[in-house]
Amino acid sequence: MRLAKIASAVAGVAALALVVTGCGSSSEPTTPGSSIASAASSVASAGQSVASDARSAASSAVGSARSEVSAAVSGAVEDSQVLTNAQDGKLIIGVKFSQPGLSVKNPDGSFSGFDIDVAKYVAETLGVPVDGIEFKEANSAEREGLIERGEVDYIVASYSITDARKEKVNFAGPYFVAHQDLLVKADNSDITGPEAMAGKILCSVTGSTSAQKVKDTYAADVALQEYGTYTECVEALRSGAVDAVTTDDVILAGFAAQNPGELKLVGKGFSDENYGIGLAKGDAAGTAAINAAIVKMIGDGSWKTALEENVGPSGYTIPTAPTPSS
Repeated sequence: MRLAKIASAVAGVAALALVVTGCGSSSEPTTPGSSIASAASSVASAGQSVASDARSAASSAVGSARSEVSAAVSGAVEDSQVLTNAQDGKLIIGVKFSQPGLSVKNPDGSFSGFDIDVAKYVAETLGVPVDGIEFKEANSAEREGLIERGEVDYIVASYSITDARKEKVNFAGPYFVAHQDLLVKADNSDITGPEAMAGKILCSVTGSTSAQKVKDTYAADVALQEYGTYTECVEALRSGAVDAVTTDDVILAGFAAQNPGELKLVGKGFSDENYGIGLAKGDAAGTAAINAAIVKMIGDGSWKTALEENVGPSGYTIPTAPTPSS
């Protein structure tokens, strides 16, 4: 609507300029008699004065319209926290700190994992170098709040796209499709799928929907245990405090690889989890720009390479790349 009004204003100014040009180019009439000539001269002089004033008004209006058009173009960036901060060469990106294979803060302070590679690729596509990125911890229960308060520019943190979450934030993507699974001890033969969790203790993290999905759909009497991180869940599994951990298979594969011979995935993926990049609600320009970056990453092979390097060693089968559509 705003651009339509600007276009209308520019068209009106152009029409006015044509009229003004026509007035200014009219020739002085030639009639017999000096009185008539003098009168004509006065009229012509007055007409030229009016034309000059009109030209000035037209020029001013055109300048004003151009300024408004420029403001509308820059406004698309100004209305986007992501794009505005990217222009300044700095981005704050929310990530997990303790998800092996996906997103880990290493002892030396560096970050690694598939989500980290995605976050960096998007930032670089937006014009922000790696040294312009600040990673901020974004645990599951805190993600919407961090975005709503403007504390992060976007979040790449195994963030499943759901209708409830889309009420609060925008999503670009999906950039990955995972499948919910169960992680159990390697010698466990009782738990063969979510329906076998009846009477068992199931762990997931605060703010995740995974454990509740098992309870609602497969095993109503399963006992749910929540911790702040999946690392805590895995430690509870290893100690026997819980019987299984549930979340997305790619996350569980990272923990199984970290504990070879001790833990295993049941291997019964029972849902599709579309990972998206979360950003401020209503930020259409930022969403489009991030979607374009995801498409580019998939297209040039960087997406597959990042998965192979980060979760391939666990034996996890690299899936087909998704098509961003959010």
